Amino acid sequence: MLVASVSMAAMHASAFAQTEAAPQAQSAGLGDIIVTAQKREQAINDVPLSITAASGEKLANQGITNVADLVKIVPGFNYTESAFATPVYTLRGIGFYDTSLAAKPTVSIYQDQVPIPFSIMTRGATLDLERVEVLKGPQGTLFGSNATGGAINYIAAKPTSTFKAGIDAGVDSFGQVSGGGFISGPISDTLTARVALRTEQGGAWQRSYTRDEKLGDRNFTTGRILIDFEPSDGARFSLNLNGFIDKSDGQAAQLIGVVPLGNPARLGPLATYPIAPRNNRDADWTPEQKPGRDDWFYQASFRGDIDLTDDLTLTSISSYSQYHNDQDIDPDGVALRDYFYNTTGKITSLSQELRLQGRTGGLTYILGANYAREKTYQQDDAGPYDQSTSAYNFVDAGLGIPFFVYSQYAQQKFVNKAVFANLDYDIGDHLTLHGGVRYTKTNIDFAGCTADRGFALGQGIQNLVNFIRGGAGLAPIAIRDGACVTIDGPTLTVGEVQRTLDEDNVSWRAGIDYKPSKDVLLYASVSKGYKSGSFPLLSASDANQFNPVTQESVTAYEVGAKLTLLENRAQINGALFYYDYSDKQLKGRVIANPDVFGPLEALVNVPKSRVQGAEMQLDLAPADGLRVSIGATYLDTKIKGSFVNYDSYGNQLDFGGSAFPYTPKFQIVTDAQYDWALSDDVEAFIGANLNFQSDTKAVLGNARATPSRALTAQGGLTIEDYTLIDLRAGLSFDDERYKISAFVRNLGNTYYWSNATRITDTTVRFAGRPRTFGATLSARF
Repeated sequence: MLVASVSMAAMHASAFAQTEAAPQAQSAGLGDIIVTAQKREQAINDVPLSITAASGEKLANQGITNVADLVKIVPGFNYTESAFATPVYTLRGIGFYDTSLAAKPTVSIYQDQVPIPFSIMTRGATLDLERVEVLKGPQGTLFGSNATGGAINYIAAKPTSTFKAGIDAGVDSFGQVSGGGFISGPISDTLTARVALRTEQGGAWQRSYTRDEKLGDRNFTTGRILIDFEPSDGARFSLNLNGFIDKSDGQAAQLIGVVPLGNPARLGPLATYPIAPRNNRDADWTPEQKPGRDDWFYQASFRGDIDLTDDLTLTSISSYSQYHNDQDIDPDGVALRDYFYNTTGKITSLSQELRLQGRTGGLTYILGANYAREKTYQQDDAGPYDQSTSAYNFVDAGLGIPFFVYSQYAQQKFVNKAVFANLDYDIGDHLTLHGGVRYTKTNIDFAGCTADRGFALGQGIQNLVNFIRGGAGLAPIAIRDGACVTIDGPTLTVGEVQRTLDEDNVSWRAGIDYKPSKDVLLYASVSKGYKSGSFPLLSASDANQFNPVTQESVTAYEVGAKLTLLENRAQINGALFYYDYSDKQLKGRVIANPDVFGPLEALVNVPKSRVQGAEMQLDLAPADGLRVSIGATYLDTKIKGSFVNYDSYGNQLDFGGSAFPYTPKFQIVTDAQYDWALSDDVEAFIGANLNFQSDTKAVLGNARATPSRALTAQGGLTIEDYTLIDLRAGLSFDDERYKISAFVRNLGNTYYWSNATRITDTTVRFAGRPRTFGATLSARF
């Protein structure tokens, strides 16, 4: 009954992947898929986890070139285009919407088990892949903190023992040209190497609806060098050098409403600014502050595996990475000086993992330790924005002159230490027990503030603080030009805010699986994972805005089944899950003491919430050359009990019972491809992909302006449901050595968006790409 109920009512996201040997196995069915989800090689249907895997070939066929595109193949996964250029990933409803460079994710990204610790650093992860594995549910025991939603592990294509090479090129209807390739082979009997490179250029797809100007050109180049050294059968070493340079345009927002942050009489031209047309392309931005970036990233990692005995291996993985950021960001959706800024930053990251992995009798075990240290710095220089109502708040309060420019900065140091163990014990041929535990200790040192530039903001803060100090019988203070102006309420002084957060936790996992035959796997598990606490970077008037949120935890309960049917021509996987969520981290608002500014943006903890849902995956090979995958996820998220806070427009509400932002209840992904032979040397293929997401909110509750400041009736902060259809077709020659293909993405030119938010005086949304068609060429030697 359990098998039937799980298989029919829920779905486990299984593999869309094919191994390199899959083309030869197509006529025999779906083929086997090998993954390393538990840091050892296993067939995917032997792993008691919810996993989606996709080969590098499948990713290329479907145009998946970045983490965001995984929504095409992973039900339950969401990507959000944030207003401040930092991507936000959500899996099974677990996400963290904070847009600073130093925001730790809930969905961790890895490349060959090497961590990419911050989401902003993940842009080049999809280069020259063997496959990608998406693991759902808390992965804290093997992958550590900040994987409460899951983990994504990109597996790079490895050096080969014989010479191989390939080139790829493409062009689309907006003029974006892409090109790249790889070369791989032996250097000596014990040394092999692989070099890969890819670049994307051009393709501006956005246009201003108030003037003749375009936006959206790509100028992105990424590369990787892999060197494998195998001096003996019992020792293997790998060096991975990778990085990217990104000088692409940013994305502009679409204006959907004006709700002034200050005195409405100060709106000026913003009061009559036209609302953006309801289509994918039309947006607006300030001409002198065109959104764009000048960023670079590099990472070096070294892995060594030494077989101490036939059944015991010592593994060491070391990595160092560095990211530099310089971006012009204009998120307000208008070609006015309402709000824009330049952000610069730097991230350095060092990590070391050491583990023993072995097997004795029916016991497979991993024992290990991990150390990570990261340093981040970010500075945002805002303005001039003399057309923003907030710039005149001190004037209207009689406290000073308009302030048009200011800065905010934050520097952080993260130190993470952990020890872990994972055990799998076979009881006979059909039953396996699973257990894992990890102890983690985290320390975060923070310093930051909002700083004056030009003494306009400084004068206003000085007048305000001295007015309050005078009423309390305290002597006045003086603020120098360029100084920190964040107010410490208890002392009524200003200055840099310094904080320290020390936390520790124990994540764990326990499970059991039953495999009555090679074609059936039933499993049940319970696990607990943690996301570390976090400090924000924001325009902080009050020091309390820099208070950290403490670590959040998710206790996950899951039952699932994996069934192989019809002589490996059908795979049905399903799962039911329930997450008990404590101290969910959320961007909300706090009240300063003394309360002189009203609700102020800050990070807050939601005491209790939950996620419950179901997944199903059906993979079919009904005929030679035909492959069909249908996946679906149902999510029901909810804040439990009472949670009183403020919405984006300053309204105090009880959000108890609200669903989480960016968590559509229903997601469906479907893909089908048919391959057939036209002659002995020529094969053809045709394929289609469908991606559906139901509507969701970009905020808690139903945030909206008060009736006197109502938005236009264009959906407010709702993200409407959408269905996207992609098509592809092509020819391959000479045993697939050469391939030409054509594609159409967003066939129906569907208008959709991934985010909607308030930016000072404006409410905006970030649209998805319009219909795009193009062609690709590839050759393998």
